[in-house]
Amino acid sequence: MKILVPVKRVLDYNAKPRVKTDGSGVDLSNVKMSMNPFDEIAVEEAVRLKEKGLVTEVVAVSIGDTKAQETLRTALAMGADRAILVTAEEKVEPLGVAKLLAKIIEEEAPALVILGKQAIDEDNNQTGQMLAGLLGWGQATFASKVELSADVVRVTREIDGGLETNSYRLPAIITTDLRLNEPRYASLPNIMKAKSKPLVQKAAADLGVDVAPRLTTLKVFEPAKRAAGVKVANVDELVSKLRSIGIAK
Repeated sequence: MKILVPVKRVLDYNAKPRVKTDGSGVDLSNVKMSMNPFDEIAVEEAVRLKEKGLVTEVVAVSIGDTKAQETLRTALAMGADRAILVTAEEKVEPLGVAKLLAKIIEEEAPALVILGKQAIDEDNNQTGQMLAGLLGWGQATFASKVELSADVVRVTREIDGGLETNSYRLPAIITTDLRLNEPRYASLPNIMKAKSKPLVQKAAADLGVDVAPRLTTLKVFEPAKRAAGVKVANVDELVSKLRSIGIAK
C-alpha cells in the first residue's frame, strides 16, 4: 500500500511575520522557513503506519519553487521513501494545489493521502476537502487517531462534546489535527541518508492544470497594537472602573 503526503514550505512558526511596507503581503526575505507543522504530523503518521508493516511506500509531494526541496528532504529524513516537487514559481491557491495533487495522484495511485488540515501561513483549511471533491474520494478531516486495515481506514476526530469515529473505504483523504501524534526529530544519519533518496521535479505547466489565481489580495496589514493594561488593587476598584467606562452598572 502506498501513502502520499503533501507538504508545504511555510514561515517557521517561531519567526515573527513582517508585513511588506507596500501592504502587498508578508515579507519572507531572510526569515526561517520550515515544513508546515500539520504536514509534519501527516508525515509522522505515514511513517508510523509503514513501521507497523501496513504500508510499503511513503511518497512526499510539495508544490512551490525549488527551495521547497529543503522541505521534501526533511520529509525524507523523517522516513519518507521518495519525493516529488511540482515546481511553480508563482503562488498557487488552494484550488490550484488540489488540482495539481489530483494529477500526481492519478500517476501514483496511492491508497491513502494524508495531509495537514491547514497551512499556518494562510489558515485556509481547504486543500484536503477540495482534493477529495475532485477525486470523488471519502474524506476524514481533523483526524486525532488513524487505524488502517487492508481496504478500510478508521478515523477518530474530536467534535463538540466528545469523539467521533468513522470508517472509510480506501482510497481516501485524511487531514491531520494536532493531537494525532508528535513528529519525530530527524537524526543526523537519517538527514545524510535523505540526501541520496529520489527527489523528482515536475513543472506545474506540464501537468495541464489551470492554476491561474482566482483571488486578489487587496491589502495586508498588522493587527492594531493593544493598549497597556491597568492593575487594580481589589474587586471594588475593578467594578468602579468598569462602571466608569459603561461596561458594568
